[in-house]
Amino acid sequence: MTNAQRAPAGESSSRPEGSPRDEASTDSRRAGWVLALGSLGAFVVFLDTTIVNIAFETISHSFNTTAGHLAWVLNAYSLVFAAMLIPAGRVADRYGRKNTFIVGIAGFALMSALCGLAPSAGVLITARALQAVFAALVVPSSLALVLHEFHATRRHVAIGVWGAMAAAAAAVGPTLGALLTEYASWRWIFLVNVPIAAVIVALSRRLLHESRDPHASGLPDPLGALLVAAVPALLSFSIIEGPSRGWSDSWIVLGFVGAALALPVFLWRTSKAARPVMDLALFKERQFRDINIATLLFSTAFFGLLLANLIFLQTEWHYSVLRAALASSAGPVVVTVIARSTTKLATVIGHRRVLLAGAVTWALGCLGFALFVDASPHWVTHWLPWTLLTGLGIGLTLPVQSGAAVAKLPPAQFAIGSAINSSFRQLGAVLGVSIFVALLGTSRLGPEVANFQHIWWVFAALGLAAGIVQALPRLRSGSAPSTV
Repeated sequence: MTNAQRAPAGESSSRPEGSPRDEASTDSRRAGWVLALGSLGAFVVFLDTTIVNIAFETISHSFNTTAGHLAWVLNAYSLVFAAMLIPAGRVADRYGRKNTFIVGIAGFALMSALCGLAPSAGVLITARALQAVFAALVVPSSLALVLHEFHATRRHVAIGVWGAMAAAAAAVGPTLGALLTEYASWRWIFLVNVPIAAVIVALSRRLLHESRDPHASGLPDPLGALLVAAVPALLSFSIIEGPSRGWSDSWIVLGFVGAALALPVFLWRTSKAARPVMDLALFKERQFRDINIATLLFSTAFFGLLLANLIFLQTEWHYSVLRAALASSAGPVVVTVIARSTTKLATVIGHRRVLLAGAVTWALGCLGFALFVDASPHWVTHWLPWTLLTGLGIGLTLPVQSGAAVAKLPPAQFAIGSAINSSFRQLGAVLGVSIFVALLGTSRLGPEVANFQHIWWVFAALGLAAGIVQALPRLRSGSAPSTV
């Protein structure tokens, strides 16, 4: 069976008995290249969810704007990314995964250049939103290309590698961003994407084979896609602007009410639309439902803590951008080292045990920050241990969530299931940044360090809740943990 004749990702493909060894070897090499390209594409776009965090203060000073305004540089990307992921999967199925992947990478590079050259915060926010549109094209198409190359018995390994790269990207973003900001300019956080994307496009044109779903037709409901973004956007607006405008301000109240009303409208629209933006039937699978709830909770804690710690080191301990990133780099190193191993561990002992261990480890790390960090810089004794613990918690959680989200779904739904899980992760990023900005703006606890201690407690609770969501159903049933 040649590569061009392989079944799409939704169908099982197998090599006939007696296939020549060199053909099998060629197929294996091709699959390895496709996995490398797909994972690298996912790495680049997920990198931009966190690489900007370290330069938050620097960009704020550069444009002389407020933290609340600048939060939309982060949230515009995450909101649009989350809203477009599922429609992008349908686009890839209909018009071809290779074409969609290449267009996504090329457009991402173009919008990255616009971000890097932005003359104002408004232009930067707009460019970030457009950048996210193309980033959304990359994620489902890259995963579908990878799944197309792997036999059904090896797909869980490919998903694990792909998910580990995405988790590692989110973790190492601040360190890479700090190096670029310190030795070049914050603008290179975006401009560095251009040459990397050029290499990916050149290799993709040569090495990738086109695949599409012959049954795909039409595009997902545009109103549904708009509502997916509207709910967290309204909620984020009210959370971020509430401290400065006042919680009783009519616009703030309207934002909360709008979010509350938009959610049931979205559910109604999804149930009635001919081509719904999200297949709600997927949520009948308990593992898929639980994993996505846990992903939302943990991502809220992860992205919120990531920004909070970098801001704390720069504003309270007065570290430089680079020193702040290096001070927090031990955690990302742990994530990078263990990410792939934890996905294998989950297949042996069950994802629930691994995720619960990750949640507990994360919560202990956050509580360590809250209880032991004070205004005096003591990195080795007061910061490093908790950075290592939270890094271990991230490594036990994010890669495993990516694989567990689709493990119980039919192969034909792997791509859409992964897109939904990635959407929940990005929505968590929006809420995490918004909660941090709001808590920092509303705290009235005296010294600034006390404000951050309060924030660390909140993110400890959210991370622990993610583990409890996974543990409770299994404890109630009294059965052994399922494997993925």
